[in-house]
Amino acid sequence: MGGNFSVIKEDFNLRLIFILRGMTSENIMTKAAGMFFIRSLLAIIFLMQGYGKIFSIGIAKVYDMFFKSFETSFLPKWLIVSTAYYTSYSEFICGILLLAGLFQKFAMYFLAVDLLIVSFGHGLMEPIWDLSHVMPRAILLAALFLLPRNWDTWSIDSFIQNR
Repeated sequence: MGGNFSVIKEDFNLRLIFILRGMTSENIMTKAAGMFFIRSLLAIIFLMQGYGKIFSIGIAKVYDMFFKSFETSFLPKWLIVSTAYYTSYSEFICGILLLAGLFQKFAMYFLAVDLLIVSFGHGLMEPIWDLSHVMPRAILLAALFLLPRNWDTWSIDSFIQNR
């Protein structure tokens, strides 16, 4: 019984702090919904891209379609092959993690590296390239990095942290 009372008291204290700071429950809900939307949209974009590369197209074919041309560059083949696997699997796995809201920071760091790799690759092969593939994902990811973590209350990470 004492455990339940402490949770209720902690919840009351948090609500009181939010009210004193001018944050109504409506503001809290709006911020949580906004974070959930940004995180979920980015997660779905990466998840589906990774899924397509791994399960629909296959890594070997993805390599032939998008990475093989890098063999003529200064990059070693082992790095090019590794990059094909890294980008495909990080997009898929980190998309799942972001959607669930689990290990978000790690997923965001892996996806940031993914976007840097993709940007470098596009720039290496074609100095003036179409940014429409990278920019929406980069903007959404930057928003997740810059917005306060405590706004993202609709996630497994938040649930674990507040237990």
